[in-house]
Amino acid sequence: MQIQVNTSNGIENKDTLERWADTEIKQHLSRFAEDVTRVEVHLSDENHDKTGGADKCCVMEARLAHHQPLAVTHHAASLDDAFRGAADKLKRVLDSTLGRLNNHRDRDSIRKDASFTAE
Repeated sequence: MQIQVNTSNGIENKDTLERWADTEIKQHLSRFAEDVTRVEVHLSDENHDKTGGADKCCVMEARLAHHQPLAVTHHAASLDDAFRGAADKLKRVLDSTLGRLNNHRDRDSIRKDASFTAE
């Protein structure tokens, strides 16, 4: 799983933040490593120098092998909270999406079931 972290102008300590985000994503989404080819993280401060409100934003997009990408967004008062909120949302979306795909693959069709007879 490849991790790409992008930050907007106004975000300080970009290198440290990128290394931290890379480690957190790999730990948080490790069980999806076979299905997710890349995760893009976009961190931004929407109000830059202004204070107050939920002006920090984190957008995460997971690229799945052979499927459409999944994206989530979370706004919060701090970058840490925005990142963790988006990571939790992405984990839930991946659980849901990949769970449905795997359940669909594991199901037997009644059309192939020999014990099913039409009357």
